Amino acid sequence: MIEPPPRLARMRFHGPLSDARAARMVARLGARVPATVLDLGCGWGELMLDVLAAVPGARGTGVDVTAEDLERGRRNAGDRGLAGSVEFVEGSAADHTGEPADLVLCLGSSHALSDEQPPHHTAAALRRLRELVAPGGRVLLGESFWERTPTPAELDAMWPDASVAEFGDLAGLVRLALDAGFRVEWVETATFGEWEEFESAYLADKEVWLAANAGHPEAERIRGEVDGHRRSFLGGYRRVLGQAYLTLVPVG
Repeated sequence: MIEPPPRLARMRFHGPLSDARAARMVARLGARVPATVLDLGCGWGELMLDVLAAVPGARGTGVDVTAEDLERGRRNAGDRGLAGSVEFVEGSAADHTGEPADLVLCLGSSHALSDEQPPHHTAAALRRLRELVAPGGRVLLGESFWERTPTPAELDAMWPDASVAEFGDLAGLVRLALDAGFRVEWVETATFGEWEEFESAYLADKEVWLAANAGHPEAERIRGEVDGHRRSFLGGYRRVLGQAYLTLVPVG
């Protein structure tokens, strides 16, 4: 029996985030020695595990709805000797309850924090993050924005129902953070190289599988998914959609 292609096995982070940038983030955030780390929409929680490895004694909680990703996170934690320091919880990030954490991570997952539809989901997520971070703590928000206004042709090539109103620009994203009760300690954005690495890693395992299994009953479906995603990137949001990483400090 031919195994299906592995799911996102080439990716360490589920987003345009390089190892070098992640290391700088962990050094900056870990220097504050957070005792508790909360990762909302965590996937397999790789950045959270990096923080826990850098801050002995810290405890982490990752919340996500995808059981396969959570199990990957548990395996990775075990392999790194961190199984006793982290809990992966299957459930909605919007429904999370618990004490505010010293460090809250929300990387590409703001949509999971409320039922608000774009473009209002970002402001709603920021208000929720303000409730979930402890006084003096930090929030690391990874959020999309338009590098420039997309053309109608580019929007047509993106995901279904893509619209200019779905995101704002970087300055508008920062204003939303200020309005939600934060000051912005650090602003950084993904480079084009980080985007290309992310997009290639997202499709690489399926592409290799398709090359070896062109006649498989599932090949047509998988080929359609892969080709559609590539068209969306190359003809749609390439050099148009940005990813910001904002380090936020709650106002006292």
